[in-house]
Amino acid sequence: MNEQNKLLRRSAIARILADRGDMLVVTGLGSPTYDCAAVGDHPLNFYLWGAMGSAVTVGLGLALAQPKRRVLVVTGDGEMLMGLGALATVAAKKPSNLAITVIDNEHYGETGCNRPTPARVSILRVSRARAASARPRP
Repeated sequence: MNEQNKLLRRSAIARILADRGDMLVVTGLGSPTYDCAAVGDHPLNFYLWGAMGSAVTVGLGLALAQPKRRVLVVTGDGEMLMGLGALATVAAKKPSNLAITVIDNEHYGETGCNRPTPARVSILRVSRARAASARPRP
């Protein structure tokens, strides 16, 4: 990744959570949890320690159970790759109160900073494909 294009994760998370109100926040394993906690621990944060691949499914469950509350999932590229199937369920259920933020740092931080397999996987393209596949056929 080009140094000029690097996202300053904690600054970005601080901006996202600045006016959160009563939004529920689910964080994926590793850096997203550290980043959200560093911005400021909050009683409505749900940190997923040791639940790699589950952030989106937990966020979806909360969104469906609490339809009047906003739910934000903050996760990483590696954690999201572990739970790709969850995107199909999100696309099928279409909860309007659920947002998913995937921070792509191009490595698995929790396992020694090795590169994802394959490193060329585009989370954005995969999520678009999942959303498209969940649309009803004419």
